Amino acid sequence: MTTFTPKRMMAIHPTEPYGNSGFSCLSLDKNITYFIATMTFIFMLTIGCGKTTIPIQSPSENTPTAVSLADTPTTKIIITPIVDESLNEQIYPEILRVCLLAISDINANNFNGYAYEGMQDAAATHGFETVYFVLDKTGVEDAPEEMANCLATEPQVIITVGIPLSEITTETAKAYPDIFFIGVDHFVLDGTENYVGIQFREDEAGFLVGYMAGLVTKSNIVAGVYGRPYPPLKRFRNGYEQGVKLVAEELGKEITVLGTYLESFIDHEAGAASAEQFINEGADVIFGVAGASGSGAIVFAAQHEVYVIGVDQDEFFTTFDGGKLDGTEYLISSALKHVDIGVYDMLTALARGNMTNFPGGGNYILTIENGGLSFANRHEADISESIYDNVAELELKLASGEISTGVDPESGELLSNKD
Repeated sequence: MTTFTPKRMMAIHPTEPYGNSGFSCLSLDKNITYFIATMTFIFMLTIGCGKTTIPIQSPSENTPTAVSLADTPTTKIIITPIVDESLNEQIYPEILRVCLLAISDINANNFNGYAYEGMQDAAATHGFETVYFVLDKTGVEDAPEEMANCLATEPQVIITVGIPLSEITTETAKAYPDIFFIGVDHFVLDGTENYVGIQFREDEAGFLVGYMAGLVTKSNIVAGVYGRPYPPLKRFRNGYEQGVKLVAEELGKEITVLGTYLESFIDHEAGAASAEQFINEGADVIFGVAGASGSGAIVFAAQHEVYVIGVDQDEFFTTFDGGKLDGTEYLISSALKHVDIGVYDMLTALARGNMTNFPGGGNYILTIENGGLSFANRHEADISESIYDNVAELELKLASGEISTGVDPESGELLSNKD
């Protein structure tokens, strides 16, 4: 508890059905080598404190069914394309197919859905096919099999979504240097030149909604339910708490912040149990940042007349089914991570052969400044519009550098706690 006192499947998609919509490069002089059946490597995937040895397997004979996002509208923003046509004018071989490997269903999980949309938007713009596979929801044990399925489609680019897939992506990128890899939520340090991580300043998005929570609370107790304490989750939590702290200072009052990390991202019941505990402790605003577990937390809270804040996509359209779910009126916002923009930008850089805008071996960082982060509108929440105006002003100050979150952009720890 922190108390702040005032201190002042496989589905191949040709591009034709998609209209224009809206989220560098190693030379591919050789054909992509296809030898999945004879290639085996072992890597260590660390989840929490455990390690699992997982080999790459042959492609599965089972074909996953397609999942459509047609009924899942999302909030979009438009930014200036990053590609500079004057740079790297060399013509590279055409990107014909891109494969996406998601850690959970693209229609049910917010983060994966955004990555899928970014891929589809880029396909509509640049004219390549797309294919995707979804891991079994029980874990990442089938990651080698699905990666093999992805490789079997002979893609020029593979997108993997989620921190648990970072190890297998790293090893596969080393084994297949002629394929490009985009790791959503992966932190790439001194990686191979064909592998880029898409990272976010989650602390900035958390800061915005924390500020909002501090303005909304009547009990002066707010809470957050988070997934495992990976750096992105630490950035979210500390950013959120720093935003609350700023409100406490501005309003000259004390606001208590409760929070917990969960072991699983897919346990609705665990999320709901955490929300119930915080409600019993007096919290009247709860931020859910734990995948499906976080959704479980905010649905439970909203249906018990407690204000909630979602994450990644606008959960009004996803978790709350466009307002059809009971409790929708208690959803005050969502901390938005525009994954689609990051995926679109990296695929555009590759499609246009622009190495300058594809930071291979490193990371592409999405921030408030470049349009990669924001917050969602209130929709049906009975909250004063002036609160959203205040948060929008704070967003501009973050974008301009006038203020900062006080959170380390790499570790997610508070800068004040660092030596």
